Amino acid sequence: MSIGPLMVDLEGLELTPEERGLLRQPAVGGVILFARNFQSPQQLTALTGEIRRVRDPHLLIAVDQEGGRVQRFRDGFTPLPPAAWYGHRYRERPAEARRVCERAGWLMAAELRCVGVDFSFAPVLDLDRGVSQVIGDRAFADRPQVVAELAQAWMRGVHAAGMPAVGKHFPGHGAVRADSHLELPTDERPLAELLMEDLVPFERLIGAGLEAIMPAHVLYPQVDDRPAGFSARWLRDILRTRLGFQGIIFSDDLSMGAAQVAGGYGERARAALAAGCDMVLACNNRAGALEVAEALADYDDPAAHLRMLHMHARHELSRSALHLDPRWHEAVAALASPEQEGDLSLGDRG
Repeated sequence: MSIGPLMVDLEGLELTPEERGLLRQPAVGGVILFARNFQSPQQLTALTGEIRRVRDPHLLIAVDQEGGRVQRFRDGFTPLPPAAWYGHRYRERPAEARRVCERAGWLMAAELRCVGVDFSFAPVLDLDRGVSQVIGDRAFADRPQVVAELAQAWMRGVHAAGMPAVGKHFPGHGAVRADSHLELPTDERPLAELLMEDLVPFERLIGAGLEAIMPAHVLYPQVDDRPAGFSARWLRDILRTRLGFQGIIFSDDLSMGAAQVAGGYGERARAALAAGCDMVLACNNRAGALEVAEALADYDDPAAHLRMLHMHARHELSRSALHLDPRWHEAVAALASPEQEGDLSLGDRG
């Protein structure tokens, strides 16, 4: 079977019979895991093994493991600081900040590889403009050049561990106050300003080999009358053609409040795919995910299938071998006690 265009979530710590049936549907191509799916590294390894055995090629397995307040797996994993912590260090020691950021990317990816996860939806490439609480300390910094440098270092580490990277939230979520989980934010800036600032990290990482991008559920009315994740202007004309991006485009979660402007779940999925997404996420709403699976049962995009095969991680690794690797010890030491660096005074995620 080919990899379908839908990524879904699971209810608990192991697959239920109903979930096995869902994962066998031709439209399904991936699974995103949350904290509710995690009890221990051993349990998680068993769960990802179950998921892998459902299909061949196996379904993509993903998670949000950015660090800070967005780290789904904690017990048995190294605590990762928020992205802003690296930006805070960059102010005085830029070279050291880049080195530590690269080690952190490697560590995050290596620990996930040990439990059978293919990739994390990271790094965040948004600029922290002091406006968006949902972004806040998830962003590396407020300056495009700094975000680009640190994110590129993070990606080098991720790649060294055999994992692809996903940049988000294109073309930038940091300048809007509204939380797209709840409502549709609007960014009134013109394209020229976005190209000079928010798009710089995306352009830099695309040039460095970024495998995937997730667009924002944000409306930029001076560019298009549709939110970026449902906009062919943003995804085909600007991202694909102008910036030359050839990798995977994942939608953000279709269950978010901002996605409701595109209609029901099936309509949202079709609109995102028509705009240029390769895979859509439907999380935390099983009825909605089933609606999307039915709506996309006959959907077929051979080019997207080929692109998605590149999202399978490489370099199988055991936890015992990882803990003997001197790079693991160096990375853990470099990230020890990030809270001692001081309060970054950035908001919590909504």
